[in-house]
Amino acid sequence: MRKKLLVSAAAAAVMLLAVPASAATPTPGAPGAGDPYYPTYGDGGYRVTHYDLRLKYQPATDQLEGTATLLTTATQDLSSFDLDLALKVSQVLVNGHPAKVAVTGVQKIQVTPDKPLADGSRNTVVVRYSGVPSTISTYGFDAWQRTPDGAVIADEPEAAWWWFPSNDHPSDKATYDVSVLVPDGTQAISNGVLSSQSSQLGWTRYNWRQDKPQATYLATLAIGKFDITTGTSPSGIPVLNAYSPDLGDNGDAARASVERTGEIVDWLSGYFGPYPFGTAGGYVPNVPTHYALETQTRPFYSPRQFANGANPSVVVHELAHQWYGDDVSLERWSDIWLNEGFATYAQWLWSDYQDEGTAQQLADYVYSSHPAGDPFWNVKPGDPGAANQFDDAVYDRGALAIQVLRNTIGDDAFFKLLKAWPAEHRYGNGTIPEFQALAERISGKKLGDLFQAWLYTAGKPALPTAAKARLATNAATLEPSSWQQIKAAQQH
Repeated sequence: MRKKLLVSAAAAAVMLLAVPASAATPTPGAPGAGDPYYPTYGDGGYRVTHYDLRLKYQPATDQLEGTATLLTTATQDLSSFDLDLALKVSQVLVNGHPAKVAVTGVQKIQVTPDKPLADGSRNTVVVRYSGVPSTISTYGFDAWQRTPDGAVIADEPEAAWWWFPSNDHPSDKATYDVSVLVPDGTQAISNGVLSSQSSQLGWTRYNWRQDKPQATYLATLAIGKFDITTGTSPSGIPVLNAYSPDLGDNGDAARASVERTGEIVDWLSGYFGPYPFGTAGGYVPNVPTHYALETQTRPFYSPRQFANGANPSVVVHELAHQWYGDDVSLERWSDIWLNEGFATYAQWLWSDYQDEGTAQQLADYVYSSHPAGDPFWNVKPGDPGAANQFDDAVYDRGALAIQVLRNTIGDDAFFKLLKAWPAEHRYGNGTIPEFQALAERISGKKLGDLFQAWLYTAGKPALPTAAKARLATNAATLEPSSWQQIKAAQQH
């Protein structure tokens, strides 16, 4: 006999109220992280907390094989989500179950799990992939650089696509384990600490760990033959540097610069606060490019940075980024001034420290070198646009704006501010408005007009009358070689 189920109106109301709010219809993650400069980069439906990359690379053929395990958290009810990857995917598992995969763009892979992912759920995504990175061009360029004995990946704003699947935007930072298998006699270098190394059957595996949050573009990989040096900074921070043995005439100058990493890290700590990571260093591979990049804990330096001799200024620039750019990363690419303006200003402080021109002299030199009407003043460091993201003005006008800020709020407040920003946003992200708010709180001054004039307005800002008298003298007395060295370090 079937029993009748009797439900009162009150009980029915209670049951309806008990339905979870997350029962909304699952939808795909937003096609991009919401960055106006790069609207297709990343995905808006999840966050990554950890990347585990297990790679095998053959230098002779440039063949890369990988299995990436991503630990993720859904930020909405997800029916599908995107990964940024330009290599060929053979399989994707979500929580152990096969998922459907579709290529939807030049670096976009759409993943549809066998069942939706609930908002707030923690998920494991495994991606098996392979390819020849040097044959892959996206948007007309290839960030993967072949070398005589291997390859290097270090570029900005995009680099991850050529070697691992990611949610490729600096607002989504994660920790990393990078395990690389290469033929015996070849080395693999990445971020963080080399936790172990082992050889078997003609292959050697290198296991690197980055235990602090890191933006995707700051992850680096260098494979080849290197001369590796190790040591510590005066304060005890472990330092690992690496050099290709075939750098030619630039080799000694590179070593004379990069081997000062420990000294410079400790010097910068006096301005920016404690070094935020457990290790430091840098590497100089045999590549034809001209730029340097602040890849986290292990900056990349092109040999051409040292073509005119030792260049510790570029080391200062990239190490300053370990605080301004790596520890505290930009929230959107329009906030690039928070990276490049402060790394350039660190070079100005170094110039002062070396008695090669004060920060004020350098500021006056920049201001006087660009007359009104110069296109230099048309680039707004606070929002330069994607096409001008690495324009000279972002670096030079950006650093000039910092000197104006220093003069306005005074040295006591200014140097407190330099340390407070990394302290308050450690291992996270920040925006220019947040920095302005912090500067106003520390100084007790309203700074809206200053930020508007120097960061957000096209045209040459006017200087106070008192500054004009100083301008001609400082601009004329600056040592030209000091400025040339600083400029050489800004070729990102």
